[in-house]
Amino acid sequence: MPMQQIKKTCLLAFLLICCAALAARAEVKVGEQFPDLASFKLEGNLPVLSKTNVVLVDFWASWCGPCAESFPTMQELNTTYGPQGLIIIAVNEDDKKSDMDHFLQDHPVTICVVRDAMHTLVAKANVSDIPSSFLIDQNGKISFAHSGFHGLKTAKEYQTEIESLLKRAQK
Repeated sequence: MPMQQIKKTCLLAFLLICCAALAARAEVKVGEQFPDLASFKLEGNLPVLSKTNVVLVDFWASWCGPCAESFPTMQELNTTYGPQGLIIIAVNEDDKKSDMDHFLQDHPVTICVVRDAMHTLVAKANVSDIPSSFLIDQNGKISFAHSGFHGLKTAKEYQTEIESLLKRAQK
């Protein structure tokens, strides 16, 4: 095979690999299906979800100040709306499990906490800000997305959004 043909073949292969990598990293958006959590190698036990559940997936890390501020709100949302069908899944991004464990000792919660040690879900969702969260409807579609946590403002937004999704399920 001539050298020019080999170069063209290598360039084509490189471009295909780059396209595949970009597609794998495509961010999830409001109105789209959220990735199937069970298909990622998350550490911890995922809850069993049904078509009646509204799911709040929250990405956080132990070193994140706003994440620590958001945890009491997550716990309060769980207490208030959990009996109505809300499930909160807090996805930790720490490289070390011990960092996550220390955080949880200082900020105990009853919500589901899993760790994305390989950062595969983080990459798929294209999470660039911590905390970031996605509110997912009963059909698995992203209804709302949040970047950062802004205290009472974000807490009220969560309440309004969760209530609207839970009411939609009752119809």
